[in-house]
Order: sequence, then structure tokens, then C-alpha cells
Amino acid sequence: MKKLSIFWLTLGLFASAQALAQNTLRYGVESQYPPFESRNAQGELEGFDIELGKAICQAGNLSCSWVESSFDALIPGLMAKKFDAINSAMNITEARMQSIAFTRPIYRIPSMLVGRANSGLQPAAAGLKGKNIGVLQGSIQETYAKQHWEPNGVTVTSYQDQNQVYNDMLAGRLDGTLVMSAAGQSGFLNKPQGKGFAFIGNAVEDDKILGSGIGFGLRKDDVQLKQTLDAAISKVQQDGTVQKLAEKYFPGIDVRVSKP
Repeated sequence: MKKLSIFWLTLGLFASAQALAQNTLRYGVESQYPPFESRNAQGELEGFDIELGKAICQAGNLSCSWVESSFDALIPGLMAKKFDAINSAMNITEARMQSIAFTRPIYRIPSMLVGRANSGLQPAAAGLKGKNIGVLQGSIQETYAKQHWEPNGVTVTSYQDQNQVYNDMLAGRLDGTLVMSAAGQSGFLNKPQGKGFAFIGNAVEDDKILGSGIGFGLRKDDVQLKQTLDAAISKVQQDGTVQKLAEKYFPGIDVRVSKP
């Protein structure tokens, strides 16, 4: 058994080394989650994670490309080797680390409830009883809402696209959404359709579910790739690139993470 484990580790190192030798990295991304990633009028990918991914590739001397996927299919796609790393605002959690590895944390975003201003809602089960809250399928916000709110009389409805959540809020089919604050601000509240809506209460807290920060998801046997990306991430954190991009895409939000 020990020899077999060494064999698979060696094989993983070889595959990772082969990809790095070719100087290429394929990112998996869910492209409908502004300001992290979306397509502009010209059909080009843009957003915080896209610019961050390019900066990390430059720091690691890698050539990068993007493969699109729904958020809930990112981990299966990674395991099926459709791409090499998940770059899509994915939080590092204990549950996800059972199946994949992560780079060191790159940044952190709080999760907050968005709803009608002066609606009387509160981001707690007692303040949401009888209400319908939309969440992104496969997200930590979905996990949090289903564990903390759903057992206490709150309906939690999952969507493959966060924009569909906003549309159903506008149509009155949802009372609110639990979302990463930067996405809620730039993707909805700052837009004309967000008029009359606001963040409700403080950020929700549960480190076990919400994680230690956002990183790139990797296959567990891609050890050399992790080392290369961790070194590149350290560079863009230390030279101020991460903070500069954060100020561009979501000013006022502190994205710093403690050292792992």
C-alpha cells in the first residue's frame, strides 16, 4: 500500500511538472458573477478574478487560459481534468478540502444579506422565518443558509446563476439573497435595478462553513503546481497587486487575509 501511494504521488508530481514545463495553466471559471468574473459587451472575460489570474500567471511565468463552467460543476470539472485550477471566488472550506486542495488564501470577502431597504429583515433565522432567500448553487452561502436558516422555517432557493436570483428578487418571488458583499454591491446594488435594496444587518459568521479566505482550487496530487502558484500569490500580495485590484473593483472592502 505504501509503495502504491508513492507511485500515485510520483505520477501526480510528473503530471503537474509536465503542465508547468509546457508553461500553461487552464483556469476554470463561472463567468456570470460580477465583479469577480463576467463577460463585457465585446464578449471578453473581465473582472477581479480575471485580472488577478493574469497577474498571478505573470508572477509565476505561466501562460493562462480560461474554461467556463457553472459554479457547482467547477470541482467535478477540475477532477475530470477539464482545467488545472479553479479561479472563481471559491472559499477554502473544510468540506471542499475533503475532495480538492487549495493554494494559500489570496483574499477574503464577507457574506451579507441583500433585501428591500426598511423591510424589517435580519440576517438570522428568527428575522427571516417564512421568507424565501435565494443563493448561488454550490456556494458557501447556500451551505450556510441551508444549515442555519432552512431548519427554522426559512425557504432557501438555489440558482445556478446569481443574476437569476436578482431577477426573482425584483419580481417579488424572493425576499432576499445571501451573497458575497462585493458581488452584491457591484452586481446589483450599484445598478439601477438595485434601487430600493440594501445590505441588511452585519456579515454572517461561521468560519467552518464560510472558510478562511478565497484561493485557487487544485487537484491534491498537483503538488508542484501548488508550490508554483503559492509563490506567485505571495508575490502579488506583497507587491500590492491584490489590494490595488480590490480597490478598483470593490472599494471600501478589506480583502486582506492572515498568513496561512
